[in-house]
Order: sequence, then structure tokens, then C-alpha cells
Amino acid sequence: MMKGVIRLNMNEVPYPPPQRIIEAAQRGLSNLNRYTDLEHLEYLRRLLANYAGVSRKHVILSAGSNLLLREVIHLFSKGRKVVMISPSFLPIVEVTKQFAIKSVSIRLSPPDYDLNPEMLMKTVKEPTLILIDNPNNPTGKILLDRETVESLTQNTDIFTVIDEAYYEFSQVTFANLVHDRPNLAITRTMDKAFSLAGARVGYIIAGESFLNAFSSYDPFLPQCSLYAAIEALNNLSYMKRNVRRIIEERERVLRKLDKLGAHVYSSSANFFLMKIELPGIAKRIRDMGVLVSDLSGQLSPGFIRVSVGTPEENDVFLDSYTKILEEDDSRRLFSKNHA
Repeated sequence: MMKGVIRLNMNEVPYPPPQRIIEAAQRGLSNLNRYTDLEHLEYLRRLLANYAGVSRKHVILSAGSNLLLREVIHLFSKGRKVVMISPSFLPIVEVTKQFAIKSVSIRLSPPDYDLNPEMLMKTVKEPTLILIDNPNNPTGKILLDRETVESLTQNTDIFTVIDEAYYEFSQVTFANLVHDRPNLAITRTMDKAFSLAGARVGYIIAGESFLNAFSSYDPFLPQCSLYAAIEALNNLSYMKRNVRRIIEERERVLRKLDKLGAHVYSSSANFFLMKIELPGIAKRIRDMGVLVSDLSGQLSPGFIRVSVGTPEENDVFLDSYTKILEEDDSRRLFSKNHA
């Protein structure tokens, strides 16, 4: 990474965790010669279960939710059609291509990028594994409601996995349904709102059918990640402060962009989707020192996803965008005057 470059392309929270969590991770590092204590893993499971409002047995830990999603696809795609949303989280797409014999992608269509429940239900007339991120990445949209999830999970041949990586920002969850819906699983992460992207702490809140399939799964977390996660869950106030700051900044930036005439989409996550009718916009912003995610491959040219950074970082992004607009206005005026 070049010095001075602002990263608004990875959906990270820009604020580091408080000192007590860094110190907890350092205590874990001091035990690198030891395997992770099973008692501490079990304690973290209890904390996560309490946080999610489910019983402890429904929580499975992993070093990142990506590993859990990969394992789900590996275990449940055999003999089932895999249904995904497009656009969606790219690693899921790649893993599905690797393992699934039959897959279907439901396209979220402009201008609203909503998921049509009727279209979804029509795709599940046979044994199916459904993978949906809610809120969706990269649109930031809430795609599911309780009625749709309950309808999907009534059929025991349909296994539904909902990725709630951005739950803390959306406050929309279906975790409490897993007690009665054995074919439902929710994946989550502590990467985002908890400022622990480098620790890679993920978990799945799983219904009984998923639990049976994961019975031989060996949860593992490095000591430093385990200690940091425990400390974070015992001190939720900083996470809640992160969420408040990010949401306030997200809305401030969206208002500024709207005044500039930009085509921006409302979001329930710590990022937002933006359409800019200017050629090579992601590269032009990057050349000004700000990294954003170029979505021209998933959507169409001009779409970018922008993570919400600190106020100072966001102002640099806004200034960069404004300068690009001014440059293009100057070029158009010059061309008109010399036509």
C-alpha cells in the first residue's frame, strides 16, 4: 500500500479498537507457544450466543465467516441447486463455481436493486441451497423480510444461508428463527463494526440441520484473535460508538453527494453504491489518493462502492470527486468553445 493512500475500498471501519482490546490481543500473543484453550473458545461461544440472542449450541466459531460460507457450500451443494444473488459478495460466487453442479443467479435490477420474493420462490421448486447477503454487498440494500424468510424455510428441502456481515449497521436479523428453523443459518463477522478485520473472527448461527453437518468441524482461532474478541464482547460500547459515527458520516456524505448531483443509493451498511457517468472514474479517484471499489465488472461502467471512512478521509473523497467534476466541466466548455 502506498503511503498516504486512503482505503475506502474494503468496507473496513476506519477506527482502531480501544487500547484494552489491543492489550488483550497482546496477551494472546504471549501464549503463541500454546494451542488455543478450549475453555476460552467455549467462553467466546457463550458471549456470542448471548449477543445474538440464541442458545449456545447454535453458534459455531471460525477464523472468518468466509471459511464458514465455503464449508456450507462444500457440504450442502451436493445434490442441490445453488441460488445466489447478483451482484453479491465475490468470494461466495467463486466458491460456488468451484463446488456447485447447478447454480442460478437472481439479478437485482436497477433502478432499485430490490429482490423480488416471488421470483425467489419460483427458483426453489427442488432441493436448493440459497445464499443471500442482507444487507447486500455492494448495493447496501436490505433484501429480505421476515415473511420471505419464513416462507423459504418452511420447505425442509431448502437450505437458506443469510450473511449478516453488516448486521450492526442495519439492525436487521433473522437469528432468532434458527431455534425453530433447522434449515436456516446466519453468518456474521466481527471484522466490521468491532474494528477487528485483522483478527478474522467469524461465526455462524445455525439451525439443527446445519449443526449436524458441522458436528466434526474443528473451530480454531489464534490466541490473539480469541482474546481480542472476548474483550470486545465484554465491552460493547466502543462498537456501538463506531456504528453511530459511521452512520452519521454515511448520511453526511450522501447529502453532500446529492447536492453535487451525484447518483447515490441509500445504504444500510458501512458503505454506499454510487453511479458516476464519467469514464474511468475509479482510476481517476485512485490517482488522487483514494481507493474505491470499481464495480464495472459486476454492474456496469461508472458504478463504484465507497466505504465510509473518518470525516477527514471522507472529505478527501468528496474533494477528489468535486475536482473531477470541475475538470470535466472545463473540458466540455473548452470543446464547446472550440467546436
